[in-house]
Amino acid sequence: MNKILVVEDDRSLRHIIKEALNNSGLNIELAVDGVKALEKIKNSDYHLVITDLMMPGMNGLELMEKTKDIKPETGFLIMTAYGTVQTAVDALKKGAFDFITKPFSIPEMESNIERFFEFQDLKQENKNLRIQLSTDAKYRKIIGKSKEMEEIFQLVGVVASSDAPVFIQGESGTGKELLAESIHENSIRNKKPFLKINCSAIPESLVESTYFGHEKGAFTNAVKQHKGLFEEAHGGTLLLDEISEIPMAMQAKLLRVLQEGTINRVGSTKEKKVDVRVIATSNRNILSEIKEGNFREDLFYRLNVFPLKVPALRNRTGDVPLLVEHFILKFQEKYRFEKKTVQTDVLKTLSSHPWPGNVRQLENLMERAILFSGEEKVLVMDHFNLDSENDMLEDNKQLDLAPMTIAEVEKQLIFSTLKRTRDNRTQAADILGISVRTLRNKLHQYEKSGDTPFIVGDGN
Repeated sequence: MNKILVVEDDRSLRHIIKEALNNSGLNIELAVDGVKALEKIKNSDYHLVITDLMMPGMNGLELMEKTKDIKPETGFLIMTAYGTVQTAVDALKKGAFDFITKPFSIPEMESNIERFFEFQDLKQENKNLRIQLSTDAKYRKIIGKSKEMEEIFQLVGVVASSDAPVFIQGESGTGKELLAESIHENSIRNKKPFLKINCSAIPESLVESTYFGHEKGAFTNAVKQHKGLFEEAHGGTLLLDEISEIPMAMQAKLLRVLQEGTINRVGSTKEKKVDVRVIATSNRNILSEIKEGNFREDLFYRLNVFPLKVPALRNRTGDVPLLVEHFILKFQEKYRFEKKTVQTDVLKTLSSHPWPGNVRQLENLMERAILFSGEEKVLVMDHFNLDSENDMLEDNKQLDLAPMTIAEVEKQLIFSTLKRTRDNRTQAADILGISVRTLRNKLHQYEKSGDTPFIVGDGN
């Protein structure tokens, strides 16, 4: 029930208002002046205060200002005589909801009260909408409405506000990096750097320098001082992608940094304090890696303060239609096609596919389908080749039979792509990531050497 405090020094008017409003189903309390009203407000919560403007001791405007200091959500409706309307207008500017001029009728006052609570309901709806939009914005890069993903989003919301290290596990292509970005973007560190490194991509000889930096002359080619990732990410977040690939010797040094929050550049004995939140990911079974002696158990426990397990796409197939729609919009815009749709039977087939490459595999398949569809507005099964990855594996096996030059591998890839696009050179060039002119020049070279690609209708 909405609770209202009526503040009026005229005893008769005070009780008339209470009796009338009580009949409207409102919870009404009374105060004889501003001082008594403020005592009540400090000890209780009121949705609305209806107060006379001119009162001895403390007027209505002073009461409102003192109340807003301690309980800013409390609403105010000012009662005023005709001669003080300008003062009431000033009260509106300072936060009053409205004013009502004496003498007034009870229906007039009830109308003002009704409008106030309607306005409060609207404010709450807007607040809820902002919260929802804010929640959606948190995960705008991650597509998913399934129960499995909603649980992940809730966990991300919990951990984002902390500084706890996060260990994200999941198969390749499930979106581990996107989750890491969401954690950073919704943390208090979001104005600071978010750096990421693929741990498997760093040569072992450069691992320590990459992470911790080096001094000038620390080793050959160290021609100047260099900041490492931990220094560059100071105050922010560092994503160690596929952390299970870090060499064992480096794992011990990383553990020390996580424990003590200090680093030593290569070639320096001086410790440097760093404030970095670490998020690690792995597509391997990390417990198996520990048992096999490939990963330090103490480092795992230091990183695994807040574990997240990203579900494979085959375990959240209800999200496939959403992902398909997302990728259609993405690639039709990229390639400047008209709006496209997808047949229902295609969605059913895609939803039942095992997706060993997860969302990344679906994204690649959708891009090829958009290219194959050309100007056609409906994506059908003919635009998809769910076995294309297997075909490519077979191609790779054939390529492994004998050593090849880079030029020969390039030629085989171009011919294979032309075969899949049925000799559509524009589509083939898009898939290969080269211009049509470059593709045309390559084919011209091959023709001069007596090599010709697959041509539609030649029986190959």
